[in-house]
Amino acid sequence: MAEIRICPTCGNIFSFTGFRDICTTCTADEEKKYEEVYHFLRKRENRAANIERIVEVTGVTESLLHEWVRKGRLQTTIFPNLGYPCDKCGALTTTGKLCDTCTEEIKHELNMHDAAMELREALAAAERGAYYTQKKSK
Repeated sequence: MAEIRICPTCGNIFSFTGFRDICTTCTADEEKKYEEVYHFLRKRENRAANIERIVEVTGVTESLLHEWVRKGRLQTTIFPNLGYPCDKCGALTTTGKLCDTCTEEIKHELNMHDAAMELREALAAAERGAYYTQKKSK
């Protein structure tokens, strides 16, 4: 069963069916904007346009462009200068929620944490007089 919601874009009441978070009027407007952006980008000279240039020419908001890239409607393999902001640092990324730099930073911190935990275990075992064998790295 559909629930009644208020459209965050225009403020009108609409029946939410679980598919779109905006009303049908705003959905139609958004689709027109998407078509305009897509036709702009399909031209050979515009394929390398960055987000600022697309916003300037088409008038579409950056957040809407980010949403289309995140959902895969605008593919970064075809349009290489598009992306959406990393949730941690704000740099443009094309996959996941974090950019490659932040992902590597978190992996490094996790590895440091694992190494510290192994050291604590080894020290505790040595204090108890037990033998400790080191795990082999993969």
